[in-house]
Amino acid sequence: MTTTLKTTLTIAGSDCSGGAGIQADLKTMTVNGVYAMSVITALTAQNTTGVRAVMNVTPAFLAQQMDAVFEDIRPDAVKIGMVSSADLIETITERLTFYRAENIVVDPVMVATSGARLIDTDAVSTLTEQLLPMATVVTPNIPEAEILAGMKITDKSGMERAAERICAEYRCAVLCKGGHAVSDADDLLVAPDGTHHWFHGTRIDNPNTHGTGCTLSSAIAANLAKEQSLASAVENAKAYISGALAAMLDLGHGSGPMDHAFMLNRRN
Repeated sequence: MTTTLKTTLTIAGSDCSGGAGIQADLKTMTVNGVYAMSVITALTAQNTTGVRAVMNVTPAFLAQQMDAVFEDIRPDAVKIGMVSSADLIETITERLTFYRAENIVVDPVMVATSGARLIDTDAVSTLTEQLLPMATVVTPNIPEAEILAGMKITDKSGMERAAERICAEYRCAVLCKGGHAVSDADDLLVAPDGTHHWFHGTRIDNPNTHGTGCTLSSAIAANLAKEQSLASAVENAKAYISGALAAMLDLGHGSGPMDHAFMLNRRN
């Protein structure tokens, strides 16, 4: 009996500590039941305490990676994470357009949990002008939503206004993630048709939060690849990461929720 897996592609930076980036994406996608592939945008020297160095790939090499994937194993969904330069964003946009990629999840990684800036200033405009209009959904946290919407967010009504503004400007669904002292663990999905969907959650007192954004967006992409509706894909991804954090597993000094999630799923 042959089993056909749905396929997903992550386009992001490498995290040598394994808690975020490409490594977290691949783990998340795999344990969520899809075949995971990767295109690396940059090598980073980082761990749970901070980012020490970033080395970008060239646009030509990035394009060759994407061609190698799409020409052989076409992705059913694509997750895009850390892309730090404008020319790399332009390359991704051009190749995704050429291959008519579908189910695109953009995690607009701008600042690491540790506070390190992960995108060039001029790349932000390229991201918004070229990549976001291609997205099925974009998944900003509060600081990223403030940048994309050009406004301060201090409460749930601010989340709604910001998400509506981003959705209208870039014609994509927006999952505005709570936290950052705004809405505890509640996230808001605003779709281009104007519908609002709050996903309520409980803040989990777990110090190991390195890579939460990578994990959530990758789980959403995996669920979209499996032909779930956007609302269901988000709901199931949120339940997945909440379960991973609630497991409270620990590797020792620091670790990301994906490490927890991987061990949890391997046990079940």
